[in-house]
Amino acid sequence: MKTFHCNRCQQHVFFENVQCESCDALLGYVPALSEISAFEAAGTSDVGAVSGGLWKSLHPQADGAVFKQCQNYALENICNWMIPAESTETLCPSCQLTHTIPNLAIPENRLYWYKLETAKRRLLYTISALGLGFKSRLIDPTGGLQFQFLEDAGPGMKVLTGHDDGLITMNIAEADDAKREKTREEMHEPYRTLLGHFRHEIGHYYFDQLVPGSQWEEPFRALFGDERADYGEALKAHYANGAPPQWEQSYVSAYATTHPWEDWAETWAHYLHIVDTVDTAAGCGLMLAPDDPNEPTLQDVAPVENASFERLIKRWFPLTYVLNSLNRSLGLADAYPFTLAPKVIDKLRFVHRVIASAEKAAEGQGAVTGQQPGLQSGDAEQLAQPENVGGAMPPVDAPVDQAGNAAAADSSMTSGPAEVTAAVPETAPMPMSNATSDSQNLR
Repeated sequence: MKTFHCNRCQQHVFFENVQCESCDALLGYVPALSEISAFEAAGTSDVGAVSGGLWKSLHPQADGAVFKQCQNYALENICNWMIPAESTETLCPSCQLTHTIPNLAIPENRLYWYKLETAKRRLLYTISALGLGFKSRLIDPTGGLQFQFLEDAGPGMKVLTGHDDGLITMNIAEADDAKREKTREEMHEPYRTLLGHFRHEIGHYYFDQLVPGSQWEEPFRALFGDERADYGEALKAHYANGAPPQWEQSYVSAYATTHPWEDWAETWAHYLHIVDTVDTAAGCGLMLAPDDPNEPTLQDVAPVENASFERLIKRWFPLTYVLNSLNRSLGLADAYPFTLAPKVIDKLRFVHRVIASAEKAAEGQGAVTGQQPGLQSGDAEQLAQPENVGGAMPPVDAPVDQAGNAAAADSSMTSGPAEVTAAVPETAPMPMSNATSDSQNLR
C-alpha cells in the first residue's frame, strides 16, 4: 500500500484514519482516486447524504469534487470511505459487499465488526490495485462477491470461516486477538491474522473466476494438482494424518497440502502478502545500502505494478530479512516466519501470471472500487501461452474441528444503520499487513 498525506497540512496519515491528528481535518478514502483525502464542510443536500452533510475534497486530483460519507462512516464510525455527492447510494462499495454484521447488542461485537471491515477494505484496495474486478451480489445474485460476519451460537453451533460461490463467511472470533492467538498456538501455526483470512478466502473466489475452463486450467493441475479430487476425503485425510513429510519443499503452508484448492488459496494469500508489503516499502522509499558487502541490499523502489515477478521476489528476500531483524530487536516474533522453496516460488509466479492476464478483462469491466489497475507485468510476453509449470468450490473451507457450522438466526443482523453500543476509536491504528489461511498457517 502506498503512503498518504493530509491535503491540508501534509501530515502523514494512514489508510484507516478518519481525522488528521495535526490539523483535525476530516479524512476519507476516495475509491475513484485510490487516495485518502482531507475534506472541508460543503453544505447540505437531500440526495442521499446522511444527515445532509456534504464534504469538499481538498485532494488536488479531486478538482474540488463534493462527497458524502458512507452511512457506516457517518452513523456507525466503522468505515472511512466517501461516496460522490450525486450518488443515490448510501453505502460505499466496500460496505455494500457486507450482507450480515455481528449482533451489536453484544458490546464487544462492535469492535469486532470494525476490525473485520477494516481488514476487508485493505483487501479490496490490494485487489483493485492489481487490476482485478469483482461484482457484488447486488449485480450478480448467484455468483457475486458478498461477506457475512457470524458468531458461534453455542455448543455444536460453530460458524466455519469459508467460501461458497462468492459468499465469504468469517467467524467474528477471528477479530478477537486473544482468541485468534490461542487458536494459532493450538493449531501449531507460525502465523494467523484477520487480514490473512480475507486474503485466503478471496483466493477461492478468484480461482472460480480465473482458472476453470481457461488457458490456465491444465497448467494449474500440472503445478498444484487435480482439483477434481474429492475435497471431503482430502479434508478427512489431512485432519487424520496431518501434512506429509517434507511438505515445506512443495507447499507454502501445511494446510496447503490438504487439496489443490487450498494450495491455490494459500499461495494466492501469500502473493497478496508479498505485493502489499513490497508496495508499502516502495511507497516509503525504503532502500537497503549496508556498508558490509555480505549484507542483503535493496535498491529497487519502482512501483509494484511495474515489476516482473522476478523483480518482485528479488526485493522480497532482503526486505523480509530486515523485517525479521527489526522485530527481533524489539523482542517480537519474526514478522515473516516462512521459507520459500523453489517449487513454492513457481506457484507464486503462476499466481502472478494469472493475475496479470486477467487485468485487461478487469479494465473492460471496471473494478468496483474504481481504482486504477496494476501489474504491468514484466511477464506479459509469457501470458498468451502459460508455461507447464508444474468442479465446484467447496461450500466452506476446512473446519478447525468437526463441531458443525450452523449459526443462530438471531446472532447477526443485516448491514446498515444499527444502534451504537460501544465506542470505536476515532483514529484507528494501522494494522500489520499479512498473509492468510482459513484454518492453517498463512492467516
